[in-house]
Amino acid sequence: MPNSDLLPSLLYKINENQLALEAAILELSNWVEQRGSAEVAENVRGALAAIDRNEEFFKMTLAVMLAPE
Repeated sequence: MPNSDLLPSLLYKINENQLALEAAILELSNWVEQRGSAEVAENVRGALAAIDRNEEFFKMTLAVMLAPE
């Protein structure tokens, strides 16, 4: 398998990891908020917003890369 064929799979796995980390960090921010640190939790959620903003682009790019030519 050529290295170029591995790129879409690699990007897919990196994206999966990103989404898993986002979910875990969101859980932690909820836990922090429940313990009275609403400002910290909001800052964390604001930082996680970048993952949400980029998710659609990631999906579209992977679809293009995986599409038969």
